[in-house]
Amino acid sequence: MEYRKLPKGDEQIGVIGFGTSAIGSAGECEIEATAALAVENGVNYFDLASADAAPFAAIGRAVAGGRDRVHFQVHFGADYSSGKYGWSLDRDVIRRSVDWQLNALKTDYIDFGFIHCIDEEADLEQVISHGILDDILRLKEEGVVRHIGLSSHTPAVVQKVLNMGILDMLMFSINPAYDYRHGEYAIGSVDERMALYRRCEAEGVGISVMKAFAGGQLLNAATSPFRRALTEYQCIQYALDKPGVLTVLPGVRNREDLRRVLGFLNASPAERDYSVLGTFAPQDAEGVCVYCNHCQPCPAGLDVGLINKYYDLAQAGDELAGNHYDALEKKASDCIGCGHCDRRCPFHVVQTQRMQEIAAYFGK
Repeated sequence: MEYRKLPKGDEQIGVIGFGTSAIGSAGECEIEATAALAVENGVNYFDLASADAAPFAAIGRAVAGGRDRVHFQVHFGADYSSGKYGWSLDRDVIRRSVDWQLNALKTDYIDFGFIHCIDEEADLEQVISHGILDDILRLKEEGVVRHIGLSSHTPAVVQKVLNMGILDMLMFSINPAYDYRHGEYAIGSVDERMALYRRCEAEGVGISVMKAFAGGQLLNAATSPFRRALTEYQCIQYALDKPGVLTVLPGVRNREDLRRVLGFLNASPAERDYSVLGTFAPQDAEGVCVYCNHCQPCPAGLDVGLINKYYDLAQAGDELAGNHYDALEKKASDCIGCGHCDRRCPFHVVQTQRMQEIAAYFGK
C-alpha cells in the first residue's frame, strides 16, 4: 500500500480506500471477509456511506482488535433506520443514526465525521440552522469526532464551507467525465473544479474521492461519454494526480473486486497512464496541465508535472508551494527548450513557454 499523510493530522491514509456503496448485497459473510482482506492488504480508510445497513456490523467484526489501524468516515445525514440508505436533515434522526452506526461498528469514536451530501446552499443553511453542525463541532470537542469533513458534488457549496475553516477532509467526485462536463454530477467548469482541488491542497484539506469510475460508465465504451473506455487503473491514477487527493474509494462488491482494484498498486506506469484522455477530452481542457507526466522523461531531468503543480498551488495561495519548488533539484530555469514535452503532451500544453513563465514567477 502507498500512504499519504493527512495535512491536519498524523494519520497516514492508504491511496486505495474501501467504498461500501455496492457491497451490501454480498451478504454479511462476504462483506466481513472482504473487509478483513482489505485490512490485511493495508487498506485503512473505510467510507461508510453504504447503500444499506448490512456492511456496518460486518465491518465492525472484521476490524475488531485492530480499530486503531483503520479510519472510519461516518456521515451525519445518512439514515439506516429502514435497513436501506436514507438521507435526512432532521437533527434527531441524525443523532439516532450516528449512535446506531457507532454501535454496529463496535467503536466509540469517529475518525472523520462528515456533513453528508450537501449539494445545495439551502441544505447547508439547514445543517447550520438545525444545529447539525453544532452537534458535530461539540462531538469534536468531546473527542468523539477526530476530524470534520464534508461530502458534496458542488464546488460552490464546498467553497462556502471551506470559508468556514472547519474542514480537514472533503469527499468529492473526481473523474474525467465530471471534470470535463459530462454526467449528472459534472457540476462546475474545468477551471472551477481544478481551482477547488488546488485550494484544498493549499489549505491542508485532504480529499477522499468518490465516483472515480463515474458509476462504472467510464469503464465501458458503450456508456462512456467519450465513447472510449478507460480502465480502473487509469481512473484511479487520474484522481490521485489531482491536488489534495489522499485516497480513492472504489465501491467494491466482493473480494474479487477488491483484489482486482488492489492490483493498481503493482500496475506498471503504462497501465496507469491516462494520457489517452487527450485524444477525446473537450476543447476547454486543452492547454491545461493535469500533471500526468506523459511528457517524461525530460532530457534535462525536469519533473515537469511537479513543477507545474507547485506553480499552480503557489498561485492558489499555498505558502509552502514555493518552498517545495525551491527544494527541487531541477527547476523551470533548467529547461533547455528542446520541445520534447510539447510534442508529447496529450493536452497540448506548450510546456517550454510554461517553464519560462514559471521560472520568471519563482525567479529561478
